[in-house]
Amino acid sequence: MDAPPSRLPPLTVTAPLYLGIDFGTSGCRALAIDGEGQVAAEARVPMPPPHREGGGESRQDPLLWWEALESVTARLWEEIPAKRVAAVAIDGTSATLVVTDGEGKPLTEAWMYDDASATEAARRVASVIPAASAAHGPTSSLAKLLSLLPCHPGIRHALHQAEWITARLTGNLRLRDENNALKMGYDIVERRWPDWLLELEVTEEVLGQVRPPGTPAGRASTDAAARLGFDPATRVACGTTDSTAGFLATGAVGLGEAVTSLGSTLVLKMISDRPLFHPPSGIYSHRLGDRWLVGGASNAGGAVLERFFSAEEMARLSERIDPAQPSGLDYYPLLRPGERFPHADPRLQPRLEPRPAEPERFLHGLLEGLARIEAEGYARLEALGAPRLRSVRTVGGGASNHTWRAIRQRLLGVPFREPRHTEAAYGAALLARGLAG
Repeated sequence: MDAPPSRLPPLTVTAPLYLGIDFGTSGCRALAIDGEGQVAAEARVPMPPPHREGGGESRQDPLLWWEALESVTARLWEEIPAKRVAAVAIDGTSATLVVTDGEGKPLTEAWMYDDASATEAARRVASVIPAASAAHGPTSSLAKLLSLLPCHPGIRHALHQAEWITARLTGNLRLRDENNALKMGYDIVERRWPDWLLELEVTEEVLGQVRPPGTPAGRASTDAAARLGFDPATRVACGTTDSTAGFLATGAVGLGEAVTSLGSTLVLKMISDRPLFHPPSGIYSHRLGDRWLVGGASNAGGAVLERFFSAEEMARLSERIDPAQPSGLDYYPLLRPGERFPHADPRLQPRLEPRPAEPERFLHGLLEGLARIEAEGYARLEALGAPRLRSVRTVGGGASNHTWRAIRQRLLGVPFREPRHTEAAYGAALLARGLAG
């Protein structure tokens, strides 16, 4: 996570490489770096999207993940020798859960990060857990596990996406990582499974042993090494969530340094010297070494823009907007009622009126409304004890819109830094490099 080097010498034949693998909603990406952080090779393969049905279901066969891993590494070995990979780390979507038997075989399809069908289990969880826990809500992995346990008495392990891939690489089904375990109810401050889980009849045998991301998970098993081409001496690190890996990739390291993700939703994360948990604001925290990653995710974001404008229209209309001038519109851009952050309100209504006749003014109002949510989010973090915002790095599709950037800078009033890298796979590769010292 050092500053990017201006020039680096060519890689030597024997230089060790460190591999990060990112599992997203629709694809898998592998990226290898050397000891200086220079990208040596990268590859990407698509995956079929999860199938979604009524009742909030969102499911995917976890074997697709392993097939994607085999495909993406095969492409990577076309660029670099597999034997040069000294260590590997995985990141995956947060709260995507797969339950297995004692041998690690999935007993059902994976319940994806956005599966919201566990409503009854979520109510049971809410009656027991502390208000500040990240395991609230039907999309939490704990609610999903409680829904699955009565139907599958053979469950022996509950693993998140990155944890299951890591387990298949090493053969060790017991290990979990702190970032993924958060939405299973793990106490990230005390670093233990809380006692109240016993009231839900969830055992630590199923939940596993939790370790920090980047710490040793083992070495590649003989079977995994043979199937993927790894050297059996390849070390495997405990992984993390995709959003945390994405933060690591940017190079933000100091207190008050933040990353805004302008994707379908608006996600803010900042480095803090203390954890923050504030459910009324939708704020939670991950550990990041000896510091904390605090923030939240709004339901507003690029998906609202895409409802009204194509990418080409946004680019063209943005050129007509003066970002130094207020739009005069007071929008809260949501696709549907309900907000998570900077205030959790399931009844909050979208505010998209009045709509001017000029499309560029309408876009101006939307961009400004999203920028106000971002500014309010960082102000809320500071008010609750986070450091003062010092700088912002931007990732996601919206990062390329210079008009939006200028509006955001006007409202935030802090320097904007260029991210070192924008791919979560790069952040996972940094975890693998850290494992090698």
